[in-house]
Amino acid sequence: MDVVGQAGDAPGLPALVEADPPDAVVDLRMPPGFGTEGIDVAVRIREALPQVAVMLLSQYVEAHHALRLMTEFDGRVGYLLKDRVSDPAVFAGDLRRITAGEVVIDAELVTRLLTRRRERDPLEALTARERSALGLMAQGLSNVAIADELCLSPKTVEAHVSSIFTKLDLPPSERDNRRVLAVLRFLRQQ
Repeated sequence: MDVVGQAGDAPGLPALVEADPPDAVVDLRMPPGFGTEGIDVAVRIREALPQVAVMLLSQYVEAHHALRLMTEFDGRVGYLLKDRVSDPAVFAGDLRRITAGEVVIDAELVTRLLTRRRERDPLEALTARERSALGLMAQGLSNVAIADELCLSPKTVEAHVSSIFTKLDLPPSERDNRRVLAVLRFLRQQ
């Protein structure tokens, strides 16, 4: 990885990125206000340069920001907690995944979202295994990786994913990615 630029605040970042479009790492809370400047500037960058992948780093688990990422970006985006970015090789792998078009969401965020309950949870029809598979899907894992993680066969994971699509009323479509829609539906209910 090469660091090709550094902005000290949110207003300076778009010009830096536009001058020589890299894939960017953006802090969620940036100067001057340390509010939502990071995600706001990420949205502006992606509107101007949709090919730029954006990894948001945050000190906090904020589900609404993760949901915003999932709804406003079509892949090539990530949300990781700073204190969990301790292994440079894993972080580099996550960056490669978003530059390849994937979505990477911190495992702790996914876990917190999975354990939160709502009064009207449309995901109640899912079994515990299906919920686990959906949580791993939200982390961006493939069926093979989910199978490894849950100690299941890939065929069993395929059956769980198919069942998730059916229970969430996500029919096959040439236009829509059902995996992404399932994760979005899950995140919207959190």
